Amino acid sequence: MKLPRYLFPADYMADPSTHVFGGRVYVYPSHDRDSGDAFDDDGGHFQMRDYHVLSLDDVAEGAVTDHGEILNVDNVPWAEKQMWDNDVVEKDGKYYLVFSAKGYDGVFHLGVAVADRPEGPFVPQEHPIRGSFSIDPCLFKDDDGQIYCFFGGLWGGQLQWWRSLYHGFDTIPGKYGDNNGLVDLGPAPDRTTQLFAKPEAPALPSGVVRMSDDMLQFAEAPRPVIILDKDGQPLKTGDPHRFFEASWMHKKDGKYYFSYSTGDSHFLCYAIGDSPYGPFTYQGVILEPVVGWTTHHSIIEYKGEWFLFYHDCVPSNDITHLRSLKVQRLFYNPDGTIQKVRNE
Repeated sequence: MKLPRYLFPADYMADPSTHVFGGRVYVYPSHDRDSGDAFDDDGGHFQMRDYHVLSLDDVAEGAVTDHGEILNVDNVPWAEKQMWDNDVVEKDGKYYLVFSAKGYDGVFHLGVAVADRPEGPFVPQEHPIRGSFSIDPCLFKDDDGQIYCFFGGLWGGQLQWWRSLYHGFDTIPGKYGDNNGLVDLGPAPDRTTQLFAKPEAPALPSGVVRMSDDMLQFAEAPRPVIILDKDGQPLKTGDPHRFFEASWMHKKDGKYYFSYSTGDSHFLCYAIGDSPYGPFTYQGVILEPVVGWTTHHSIIEYKGEWFLFYHDCVPSNDITHLRSLKVQRLFYNPDGTIQKVRNE
């Protein structure tokens, strides 16, 4: 089968976090559904309630196995709704799923669930991770075995509401609700103008944090993921290539590749650094805009080839919340930069 291909046309799934466990590819997506909730600018129509896991052993032609539901919001004591993006990592023979969900106070946090197998089922912890906030966790295991969590998303993901992030993580996360001094100008075609009144200010960063040895808590205070331009200056709020959501980290030839979605400007972009903490220097666009408001992705190497997993809305013809998983090959230039992918 020629790539790109839609992985699982039987259902609407999105935000694929992809890993290789035991020589097999496992995809951990969010699970879209038509809940009947009205569209709103903070993502209230994304009322996902559960997670499935898919697996395959041939990315181009292999059959995709749906292992069924691995976690449901009804089984998470602290979570009320909106089980958005998640990711899974293996440590000492256990599999840890870190997920984002909205609590009964209306605030997003990150939670942990544990399984003995990559296909689950996963048993959730009673409480969210202490000091966690926002959405879109990505779990990265470095060569030395240390595991890091990258996270964060603007607007509906609430990143802009955490004061400590706006001030460069110089305080412990916990003060929610200031909107960081950003000004809401009301409805506007370009939400960048609406939310960020000072386009020349440094862009609001995502976060990275090392996980504890038991994978149930943060081992330190989160740090900002700073993306620099070619002149060594942080990307500005008004730059269409600044971070919005969908962190992903992979490593190639000793370099750390931080990739992300730009949200309302509709790109997947990437930056390269020498440490999981960064800073990262902006390199370019991986994927041009897809059909749909935004996309969310993961990058893996499997059997000597590199692949980009993402989603779009072509099968549903819905530009907002009924999305389908997609995959195609990824290629690198000799200097380590990534060749831009055509969304065919």
